[in-house]
Amino acid sequence: MKAESAKVPDYTWRLASRALVLGREEVHVWRADLDQLSSEADNHRLNLAADEQARADRFYFQKDRDHFIVARGVLRAILGIYLNRTPQSLAFDYNSHGKPALALPTHDDDIRFNISHSHGVALYAVTRGRELGIDVERIRRDLEVAEIAGRFFSRREVAVLRALPTDSQRTAFFLGWTRKEAYIKARGDGLSIPLDQFDVSLTPGEPAPLLSTRPDSSEAARWSLYNLVVSPDFAAALAVEGQGCALSFWQWPEPAGK
Repeated sequence: MKAESAKVPDYTWRLASRALVLGREEVHVWRADLDQLSSEADNHRLNLAADEQARADRFYFQKDRDHFIVARGVLRAILGIYLNRTPQSLAFDYNSHGKPALALPTHDDDIRFNISHSHGVALYAVTRGRELGIDVERIRRDLEVAEIAGRFFSRREVAVLRALPTDSQRTAFFLGWTRKEAYIKARGDGLSIPLDQFDVSLTPGEPAPLLSTRPDSSEAARWSLYNLVVSPDFAAALAVEGQGCALSFWQWPEPAGK
């Protein structure tokens, strides 16, 4: 995979307008806070399909249940902006590995999206006519990152991680983990792609290219991989099929006046 463009994306998270337009060479990334009042979660629940409501009810803790409901409700509202549809009118299909897509037909069949959330922060990515994946993770202090990397990362990545200063290794691990997750989510094949069969950059402060893929080395050139700046406590990444997309960053809540 080629490195990110020399032009660093503008990571200003802006409030969107109702007239938001998504061009074919654009990816819109949204950020939302899932810690909402229970009344807000109840409002979002009204827009969910029966299978989503049933999935929400399987969460044991109320906070986790509310986070799921808000995350899915905001997803529906965001897609509704681009499709000019009401949130409750949307339907989803899922591939054999659980990757969601809009159920066809819609009046705009090219819209593709992906979602990730962790500890109250949700990220959404939306584009046209190309696959994409997004991942966000809170940087946890209770994990033995070197041990986990040794089990799942490639030998090249493990060597890079171990060569970093100790105080940088935790951040580097989560940068690598989110980049790997974004890529396999974009591919839509889940963990059928072993995490040690491709290499990503781990070094903090450097671009986030997909360095190599195995056994098909040409696969790396199909994808662009971006580091996303969310907050100091989180790592995040975006994988997009193709090259040269322009990224825009939007902050939920929905535009005023809806």
